Amino acid sequence: MLTAATAEAMDSPLQSKSTAGPPPEPRTAAETGIRKANLEALALKIIYLAGPFSLFELSRQMRLSIEVIDELFERLRKEQMIAVTGLIGNVPTIAITTQGRARALELLTLNQYSGPAPVSMESYTQRVRQQSVRNVEVHAPQVEQAFSHLVMDGKILRQLGTALNSGSAIFLYGPTGTGKTTIAETLSKVLAEDLVWIPHAVEIDGQIITVYDPLVHKQVEKQPPLTDRRWVLCSRPAVMAGGELTIEMLDMQFSPVTKFYAGPLQMKANNGLLIIDDFGRQRVQPEALLNRWVVPLDRRIDFLTLSGGKTIEIPFEVLVVFSTNRNPSDVLEDAYLRRVQTKIKVDAVSDEQFCEIFKRVAAENGMECDNRVLMDLARFIREVVKEPLRPCYPRDILNQICWEARFEGSTPTLNHAAIMRALEAYFVMPERGLKPVASAPPIVARA
Repeated sequence: MLTAATAEAMDSPLQSKSTAGPPPEPRTAAETGIRKANLEALALKIIYLAGPFSLFELSRQMRLSIEVIDELFERLRKEQMIAVTGLIGNVPTIAITTQGRARALELLTLNQYSGPAPVSMESYTQRVRQQSVRNVEVHAPQVEQAFSHLVMDGKILRQLGTALNSGSAIFLYGPTGTGKTTIAETLSKVLAEDLVWIPHAVEIDGQIITVYDPLVHKQVEKQPPLTDRRWVLCSRPAVMAGGELTIEMLDMQFSPVTKFYAGPLQMKANNGLLIIDDFGRQRVQPEALLNRWVVPLDRRIDFLTLSGGKTIEIPFEVLVVFSTNRNPSDVLEDAYLRRVQTKIKVDAVSDEQFCEIFKRVAAENGMECDNRVLMDLARFIREVVKEPLRPCYPRDILNQICWEARFEGSTPTLNHAAIMRALEAYFVMPERGLKPVASAPPIVARA
């Protein structure tokens, strides 16, 4: 099914393409979709906090064209909020005036946002719809390439590829240690072939909601020129939440200090994956979580509430992946299971798959394995320890052997004694006496 090799092996680049055309750079304040007064307020706060500097620097910080910045400059200068202090070539350098400083302090009490200029909610909604995960077209070679570092059943690969093409929610279930989380994380590699535009921030009714998060969104190294720099070209995002997830994390994150919002998890995950790991073990009940998402999963829209009580509508173009080691029927009612249309069971592996996983993990540690030893080990785990063959066991057993060798200051050795000591440390062993795993000679790691 899959090797215990971690998702860090997912670095080989795939051919990428953008699912929507680049946003054109606005040349006038009107073309930004944001009220000119709001842009002037933002510019004044930036000048107060980071100035003095040239108009080029203001353009860079606000991610707006020099033409738009010139409009704002003329207005702020006319109102005596800023003054010209010199020239760099033909470009003025500016500083805030006493009157401008007083006004900037007033604006900062309303909200302290001083980053790139936001985009309008209308513009955000339109582009998110254009970049919907439902528009993704995935084929077998892409899925096979993404999962090539894992040992997978062809059946599960087909199910995963079909689910990605649906753009709808996926339920991964099965015993612990079978690699459900790794599978969920690897799904993002398939979607990463597509590039999407993520805004730094969104504005609605004067309120600012930050969206772009460098911890979540992986931007391409070279951003296309002559585009609206308020948008960042990124791979489709993948956001993961586990047992720490609460209902509050799905609402607007308002800071009473800065007085602006950070978008919730599902907003940051728009046009990508939202992975709910260990579903059913959150502090919030599964039914409460699904109740929160009944409308979003059905209608692809979500309703969020601002601090003043105003409710806003945002697009919900997210492929939600639920991962759990509990039976879906024990966690959810039929009405909820219907909305999660793809259920994929990730189970224990066969003897042959277990051996292949062990060989791959051993190779990562510079060791070779005798197939007879591995087959006897697999049989021992099934028949003596009475445990199914889980894909996590090879790495966990080899970790025990490597840790012991580090303690002894020796080279890790795959022999019967080392394997048995690792098994005794890892499993709750039966009371009866233990027999050697095999009679083959020891295999020592390469120097």
